[in-house]
Amino acid sequence: MQTVGHFINGNMIVEDNQTQPIYDPSTGEVTKHVSLGGAKTIDEAVAAAKAAFPAWRKTPPMKRARVMFKFKELLEQNADEICRLVGEEHGKISHDAAGELQRGIENVEYACGAPELLKGEHSRNVGTDIDSWSEFHPLGVVAGITPFNFPVMVPLWMFPMAIVCGNTFVLKPSERDPSATLFIAKLLQQAGLPDGVLNVVNGGKPAVDAILHHPDIKAVSFVGSTPIAEYIYTTAAAQGKRCQALGGAKNHAIVMPDADLDNVVTSLLGAAFGSSGERCMALSVAVVVGDETADKMIAALQPAIHELKFGVHSNKNNDFGPVITEAHKSKILGYIKSAADQGASLVIDGSNAAPEGYENGFFVGPTLIDNVTKQMSSYQEEIFGPVLQVMRVQTMEEAIELINDHEYGNGTCIYTRDGESARYFVDNIQVGMVGVNIPLPVPVASQSFGGWKRSLFGDLAMYGPDGVRFFTRRKTITQRWPSAILREEKQFAMPT
Repeated sequence: MQTVGHFINGNMIVEDNQTQPIYDPSTGEVTKHVSLGGAKTIDEAVAAAKAAFPAWRKTPPMKRARVMFKFKELLEQNADEICRLVGEEHGKISHDAAGELQRGIENVEYACGAPELLKGEHSRNVGTDIDSWSEFHPLGVVAGITPFNFPVMVPLWMFPMAIVCGNTFVLKPSERDPSATLFIAKLLQQAGLPDGVLNVVNGGKPAVDAILHHPDIKAVSFVGSTPIAEYIYTTAAAQGKRCQALGGAKNHAIVMPDADLDNVVTSLLGAAFGSSGERCMALSVAVVVGDETADKMIAALQPAIHELKFGVHSNKNNDFGPVITEAHKSKILGYIKSAADQGASLVIDGSNAAPEGYENGFFVGPTLIDNVTKQMSSYQEEIFGPVLQVMRVQTMEEAIELINDHEYGNGTCIYTRDGESARYFVDNIQVGMVGVNIPLPVPVASQSFGGWKRSLFGDLAMYGPDGVRFFTRRKTITQRWPSAILREEKQFAMPT
């Protein structure tokens, strides 16, 4: 059986140390093993990145961008293979994997603009014969720690921008589905990236801690759950590292009485159940204004949910696949049970659903829960599964207060036909990414991705303009050449 290793200094390395199984979530079978690196492996990857940094930082931005242009082309040419790897280890349906890849490619496209993004700022004659300008310099060796739910897209949020800014990179992907990440790393090598500029190490907490404490790593980018994000941020900051750590979410959609219910139902199906709900931008709570609206929405949702198809990743007719592990499936089922035990109405229960022939897979069927209250643990915590909860309120102000009171502030949206309501919602909601009649308001590559409150630790969001700023540091130069014609007298006050 294949053992998945690491990619260090341009070479695939399989170590004879601790391993763990990789499952096909659709069948529950072990298909591969992955080598788990620790401090020693991280040291090797950092050494390779550190050695590659001097030459790479001196490489002109235009030449770095050319590597990214070629990388984009190779990603597109190898899309089918990338999606197959994602499906085999994550369980994501092929069309969903293709969408993930496309969003990642858009970030590579943005990174291709490095000559423009890094050209700095210049002011002439800020004082008599004095010019001042700013330059954006790479940090050095930087690192990324990425989650299982987007094994292609989230790494592509990080390392293309870091690398095109002149840094070298150590990536620790999720050990649950590492193969697609390693494959795209090799494509970047094929695109002309010098050895050592990008290194990939698989591992668990020992590898993470080695990254956080390594003195040669200058910055850490992370996406994952909130408890781990907080740990990553506080530990990295204590070591003097720059850090951005994106955490969990509880994304709400406000459904107003004037909303187009056909659009609401269609949107909620994809936003709640797509990718088995394993998205930090999944819409997991519909906050409906008025009982009459709630009753109509639920009546329309029920037949639509029963028509959803879930199953193996290779069947393009399926809408979503399994969840990542048996343990995660059990966790989701626990939230469903707790909601019922605490008084919610279980309208559709997907706890015991499994496609024929895949009874041993890690499947949870689409689940709809009504009459959820904010005291319930299923509301307070992130379920990260194909579960849509409905809460009933009487006013939009009550709905906004509910959302603003939650510890997470990642994404939200409002369904309405009224511009005044939409504007009020956008102005007053305390959430980082907001949609109006758009269920998944994920910013495009030229913007930046990041929530508020306990959904983001750090001052800068992911990718886009914030990505450039995160992976560079400003140097400001003020210059004057002494003139033989004009001589100044001694000056002891602050110059103006």
